[in-house]
Amino acid sequence: MKSAIIEVKGVSKRYGEIHAVNAADLVIYKGEIFSLIGHNGAGKSTLFKMMLGLLQPTNGEILIRGKNVNGRAFREVKRRIGYLPENVVFYDHLTGIETLHFIGKLKGADLKTCPSLLDKMGLLKAARRPVRGYSKGMRQRLGFAQALLGEPEILFLDEPTTGLDPAGIREFYQFLQELKEQGVTIILSSHNLAQIQEQVDRIALMKMGDILTVGSVADLRQQLDLPLHIQVRLDPRAKDTLRQALSGFTECELDFGEGSLMVTCTTKQKMPLLTILATTEGVTDIQIQEPSLEDLFLGYVSRGATSQAVSALN
Repeated sequence: MKSAIIEVKGVSKRYGEIHAVNAADLVIYKGEIFSLIGHNGAGKSTLFKMMLGLLQPTNGEILIRGKNVNGRAFREVKRRIGYLPENVVFYDHLTGIETLHFIGKLKGADLKTCPSLLDKMGLLKAARRPVRGYSKGMRQRLGFAQALLGEPEILFLDEPTTGLDPAGIREFYQFLQELKEQGVTIILSSHNLAQIQEQVDRIALMKMGDILTVGSVADLRQQLDLPLHIQVRLDPRAKDTLRQALSGFTECELDFGEGSLMVTCTTKQKMPLLTILATTEGVTDIQIQEPSLEDLFLGYVSRGATSQAVSALN
C-alpha cells in the first residue's frame, strides 16, 4: 500500500486578479521521486513555497505527515524537511564548513555530519575556503549539502542541477536514487525535461496555475497516445519483401530510404510491427524512439488537457 506523505487539497493562490495556482489537488507518496514541470509562470514555485509553508494558500489546505503546513504542529515536521532553492545565496565570507555549521545550528542538526556531507558533495578539500571563491557548481553542491542537514525524510529541490557539469548531474541523480532507497521522499522542479524523464516516478504537469495531469511517463504516454518512431536498418535487397510484409499496416507511415525504413505508428501497433520486423530476413537493426517527456508536455499543452482527464491515474 502506498502511504501519502503530502496532500494538497483544493489549493489556490491569488495575487489580486492573478491566479498563480488554481484549485490544485495532489497526493505525493512516501519514498517516491516526484517532479513539478511547466513553463515559467506555470505556478510551480508558488506551489513549492506553499508546500513548504513559506506562502499561505488563498484557499484549500496542504498536509505533510497529516499536519497542516500553516499550523503550529507543522514546526516539528519542518525539522525533517530539506530545501534547496533555485537561487542559492550564502554569506561569502564564511567557509564551506562554517556555512554548514551556521545552517545546522539554526536547524538543530548534528554538526558532526557536516564533514561527511561535504565529502559526499566533493567539497571536502574546499571546506576551509571562503564561499566567495566557489564556482556556481560548487555553490550548488554546498546548497544540496545544507538541504541534507538533519537527515531529512522529505527533500524539496528547485532546479537542483543548475551549474553542474554532466558528470556532476549524473552523480546527483545517482545520489537521489540512494536517498529514495532509504525511504526519502523527493520533490523536484526542473526545466530540463530530458534529464528527469528517466529519474522520476511521477510527474505533475502545470500550466497557468492548473495541474493538467499527474502520472508516470509511461502513464502519460499511454493516455496521450502520441505516435512513436521505429528506425529500421535493412539489406537494400530486402526492401520489397519488407514492404509486402507491412502492407497490412495501412495506418502507419512508412518511409523507405536506401537501406533504411522509418515507421511512424501508434503504441498499439508497436508490438505487431516489431514481430514482423524481427522475423523478416534482411533486417539488421531496430531502434524505437518513444515520445519524450518534452513531447508529452507539448502535447498536453497544445491539446489543452485538464486535470480531470486523468483523475483515474491518481
